[in-house]
Amino acid sequence: MIVPQPQPSTATGIVRRRIEGGGERFWRFSDFADLPPAAVAQALSRLAFAKQLRRLSRGVYYRARQTTFGDSLPNPAKLQELAEEKAPLFPAGIAAANLLGFTTQSASRAEVATTAASLPRKLVGEGTVVHTRRPSAWKQLGREDAALLDFLRRAGDTSELTQLDTTRRTLALLAADGCLSRLEAVASTEPPRVRALLGALAEELKIEPAALEPLRSSLNPLSRFDFGVFAGLPTARAWQAKVVGSQ
Repeated sequence: MIVPQPQPSTATGIVRRRIEGGGERFWRFSDFADLPPAAVAQALSRLAFAKQLRRLSRGVYYRARQTTFGDSLPNPAKLQELAEEKAPLFPAGIAAANLLGFTTQSASRAEVATTAASLPRKLVGEGTVVHTRRPSAWKQLGREDAALLDFLRRAGDTSELTQLDTTRRTLALLAADGCLSRLEAVASTEPPRVRALLGALAEELKIEPAALEPLRSSLNPLSRFDFGVFAGLPTARAWQAKVVGSQ
């Protein structure tokens, strides 16, 4: 038996009634899978134009509730979940350092990294600092691994620990649960400075030289790299770190 689809005008009314009765929540096209897509899109667009919905990105809307201070705001955690449906998001900057235990600070603005070329600003937050176009290899990484890679990209400058304690904690993180192997697997897509720093840290962990040869051979032997807080590593010079104090 073929069930007739609601007509567009009827579908528009159904969309409106569901939203008006649904209270504060997010709405997407998938919430109206039983209705004609064109009618749903038109109804959502009209409700957004009438200020009954807030459009966050293509196909994602938010229904606010009235509070003493005006319309309610979307839950940030839920917004990030919606953003991650479009592309993976990883903590970056101070957020990455905080996650890994290098700092107890919280940044005044959220900071994330993503493999996408862009993200809807209303989903990630208008004030969020977004680092786009991370290598697609990052999709293989979990939050902690990606956060550590971001930390290495910054040469540890987001740590509030001493130089020695920063190095010790970094080595401990790399040595735990196969983290070093996972980062080595994506290292070929990272900037040369990160590959050199990762090689120096891996050598400090007594990794066999043969296993580090792909990292070493990927570097231009004439280049020198700023290792930041890791410049004091005993293995730094062998991995082409700049001499501290040199230009």
